[in-house]
Amino acid sequence: MTVAVPTPLSRPAPAAAPRKAVLPAVPQLARGALLTLAALLLGLTAQLVLISPLQHRAAQTHAFDELREQLALGTAPVAQTDQNGHLLAPGTPVAIIDIPRLHVHQVVLEGTDPRVLADGPGHRRDTPLPGQAGTSVLMGRAAAYGGPFGGLAELDPGDTFTVTTGQGKASYRVLDLRRAGDPVPAPLAAGKGRLVLLTATGTRYLPSGVLRVDADLTSATADTPAATIQTGTLPSSEEPMGARSGIPWPMVMWLQALVLVCVAAVWAWHRWGRHHTWIVFAPVVAFVGLRVAGQVTELLPNLL
Repeated sequence: MTVAVPTPLSRPAPAAAPRKAVLPAVPQLARGALLTLAALLLGLTAQLVLISPLQHRAAQTHAFDELREQLALGTAPVAQTDQNGHLLAPGTPVAIIDIPRLHVHQVVLEGTDPRVLADGPGHRRDTPLPGQAGTSVLMGRAAAYGGPFGGLAELDPGDTFTVTTGQGKASYRVLDLRRAGDPVPAPLAAGKGRLVLLTATGTRYLPSGVLRVDADLTSATADTPAATIQTGTLPSSEEPMGARSGIPWPMVMWLQALVLVCVAAVWAWHRWGRHHTWIVFAPVVAFVGLRVAGQVTELLPNLL
């Protein structure tokens, strides 16, 4: 009798794990470019609307503490140069402007380029300091970085304000407001003082021109040192609506880093999945995007 030996049942071969589709290079780069643009636009919006006012407030607090100490010691600047005869460094605190009508209380810094005006109103370096004989010029932003001069258009002829320097408190009365094409006020008499406040006019964050507020000095004129910086010798970045010139290499480097990070994020999205990519790359993209946005804002008009 023959006994049949049962044969073991063969197990089916395990199914091969599905392979993730690899995104072609061109669509991957295109998505990386779109992510870069989105990060840049969001970062620029956050920088101008949310972060820049905080930076301005911190800079003003530091400048106020520095100037208050100098006023107490009698070492606050009273000329275009310091006590050693060197030109004041851009960003040096030189005055405090108080405009009660607008609730403005700001430290004025030396210089008017975009970097200086990010920290507060700036004194045009080729004009005398407020309170002295001649026409002084202060410039301030209208919207970004706290927009300290954003309400100048609300001033009326006859409104008064003060500016405190190392020579004391100077009082001013507003003559009038003028825009492009408006008549210029009468020439200043010898030995008298005038102050012109400048900011941008037009839609918020989209300036279309320059607003000037002319105000005459009503208090006694302070001693006026001889000018060291001659009129018309300032770089274009310190003129109204001026911007930085030259190649901003830090911005170029951060922009390259943003492109690389965004392309890597798109690649990781298809290799790792959505959740892992968000955890790893969201903070990196946000950080680099904000650094690029901070550099971009320095290329915008100084009165923005």
